[in-house]
Amino acid sequence: VRSLAKPGMLAVSLISGSAYTLPSRARAPRMDAAVAKDAAFGASHTSFYTDAVAKDSYETLGEVLEAKCADPELRSVLGTMFDGCGTITEALRKELVTVAEKQESVFGDVQLGVDVLADDLMWDICKTEPLIKEGASEEEPEVREMHADGKFCVCWDPLDGSSIVDNNWAVGTILGIWGAETGILGATGRDQKASLVALYGPRTTVFVTLDDGVYEFTYGANGVDGWLCSRDRIQISQESKIFAPANMRAAQDLPNYAKLIDYWMTNKYTLRYSGGLVPDICQQFTKRQGVFANPTSESSPAKLRLAFEAAPFGLLVEKAGGKTSDGVSGASILDTKITGIDQRTPLCIGSASEVDRFNLVLGLGK
Repeated sequence: VRSLAKPGMLAVSLISGSAYTLPSRARAPRMDAAVAKDAAFGASHTSFYTDAVAKDSYETLGEVLEAKCADPELRSVLGTMFDGCGTITEALRKELVTVAEKQESVFGDVQLGVDVLADDLMWDICKTEPLIKEGASEEEPEVREMHADGKFCVCWDPLDGSSIVDNNWAVGTILGIWGAETGILGATGRDQKASLVALYGPRTTVFVTLDDGVYEFTYGANGVDGWLCSRDRIQISQESKIFAPANMRAAQDLPNYAKLIDYWMTNKYTLRYSGGLVPDICQQFTKRQGVFANPTSESSPAKLRLAFEAAPFGLLVEKAGGKTSDGVSGASILDTKITGIDQRTPLCIGSASEVDRFNLVLGLGK
């Protein structure tokens, strides 16, 4: 059995229980950090973009919401949504990921057992939370009234990334919250009161917009049964060296998209793309930079849904100092009017300079 102790440390045999000292090994000479950074390339390069450091203490979700969300009713709804994301986390850890016996997605997507469980949970939350006036799920093309006198309308993708969840790759839940005065249909992403995205990976983290910026919370960390604030007032830098090129089939029809991808590769940008919308965009919050591009063409039409995916992510990224493009006019995705619950859209989102480059190379906004 292999010991987890390091050379030179006192270790205990996992078999006999007796103590022993591991032999020390010669260490390779360490590179100066600045030299290592300059020499870094490819997969290791993005390690220098991670700025997370241990703290002496972490604020709880309740403490941060109390201080950073002035609207008590919105605060209550956000707390309820966090509870839902915690429950989905537990389901993903325990449920076998199999195709659901009853396929009810009218969009034609293959539903997995955890898809249905996550969606049922969200509907249960909407039915029991009196502050929610209307709800809409990515699994169904309609807005349902929950409580006539509710104050908020919630739109969600219960488990984005169904095509990769059986690979045990990171997936997520995406939520947009609109006020009852605008509703969802006829509103824009800019009308949202808040948005949040849960990322289910080795850890579960949630990114949420609060009054003064974007915050990250981690579930079940440090022995705490709940959420701790692990990043506050996240900022996405204007420049980036990380790219996530989605819908690369469109490059066959769009020479300028192929040209843009070639630019990123030729200039030694780091490729970070999993095929999962949630991890591919959420890395911008942890690495503090990045660009996700998803243009469309006649033979590779838009798949991203405006209300369920693009608008909630758009609010998060722009509130963190990033930029978005609707992929058509070059304008912010937050200014696109939601005319149908299944409305699809191209999208570019992330560091401002790279979104500007996307618009320029693809000839948008002329």
